[in-house]
Amino acid sequence: MLISSILRHKGGAVVTVPPQATVTDLLALLSERNIGAVVVSEDGDTIAGIVSERDIVRHLHQTGPSVLDHHVSTIMTGSVRTCGPDANVDDLRRTMTDHRIRHVPVIDEGRLAGIVSIGDVVKSAIEELEAEKAHLVGYLHG
Repeated sequence: MLISSILRHKGGAVVTVPPQATVTDLLALLSERNIGAVVVSEDGDTIAGIVSERDIVRHLHQTGPSVLDHHVSTIMTGSVRTCGPDANVDDLRRTMTDHRIRHVPVIDEGRLAGIVSIGDVVKSAIEELEAEKAHLVGYLHG
């Protein structure tokens, strides 16, 4: 299965935040949208970084409550692993597991086209297994 299949079902909308937003602004956005990570972008098409709940917790522990007034750019991960819509879901699942990342932006023709979470990847694997099971049960009974 390809990443484009996941995006077809979930859509390509990506929540972004500008690098100069504060961590407090970021927390509000994560809470309002009920999401775990946001792509940092000036224009919604290019990626400056990614920032997750883990980044906030890590910096809150290191810096203390003053981090809430810092710009998102100071806590984001600047080196972002991305994939294309033609990437294989199984390959991405291994990459996410090996590198302990939970969100991967999807880039298509140089532009941000979506984001895939580990939950999306696991859900697609479960759906594939259920389809395979139904096929085998049908074969055995049919």
